[in-house]
Amino acid sequence: MAPAPQQPTPSETIITDASSENNNVTITGKIYTRVRLATKSDLSHIYQLFYQIHVYHNYTHLYKATESSLANLLFKENPLPLFYGPSVLLLEVSPTPFNEPKNTTDEGFKPVLTTFDLKFPVVEGQVEEFRSKYDDKSDAYIAGYAFFYANYSCFNDKPGFYFESLYFRESYRKLGMGKLLFGTVSSIAADNGFVSVDGIVAVWNKKSYDFYINMGVEIFDEFRYGKLHGENLQKYADKGKIEEETC
Repeated sequence: MAPAPQQPTPSETIITDASSENNNVTITGKIYTRVRLATKSDLSHIYQLFYQIHVYHNYTHLYKATESSLANLLFKENPLPLFYGPSVLLLEVSPTPFNEPKNTTDEGFKPVLTTFDLKFPVVEGQVEEFRSKYDDKSDAYIAGYAFFYANYSCFNDKPGFYFESLYFRESYRKLGMGKLLFGTVSSIAADNGFVSVDGIVAVWNKKSYDFYINMGVEIFDEFRYGKLHGENLQKYADKGKIEEETC
């Protein structure tokens, strides 16, 4: 039996993608986007988005994160060099243009601005819940994220990226924004000396599979994904020295 889902505290109330008649913005014609590095002010939005990807995969019973645990993971007081630790890029949308970004040394990443021509209206149904807190632009909303971090292999002399997940709220899917986010992560890797962007590609999700193939990802069929976790991992806990065994 799966463990019961952890109930969020009042400050961490889960938001789903249900629209409200009195809480929406309809975007038509053009939609303006900004890809930027997440900051601590985005913590509540990241918490919600991480939960929503668990909903998408029917894994809500596994969601154990809190805003506090995410803050400790993503925004440490003494962080690793930029992009070596867990990193989140957020994609924001707006019905009006974003101001031209400044490449500040504080954040180390210049936001990427893009405009998409819409073939159909897009409704932001959670205006207050996903309104950006990044600056004073009041009509910017968090649409999705990319989560990645540096990984290492003895077969390479430099690190690569492990691309953990890519997710968009339902209103912002099938607009081409996934290419923008994944492409931005790949550009960061290429421009900063990382040797690869690795990740798990779900074979059951044909659209996702085809997306990564079209983005240039190479699939290695000779390898299988392995994971030591749960009870099998805990067998190794509290042992100062692994008992000698013959193979």
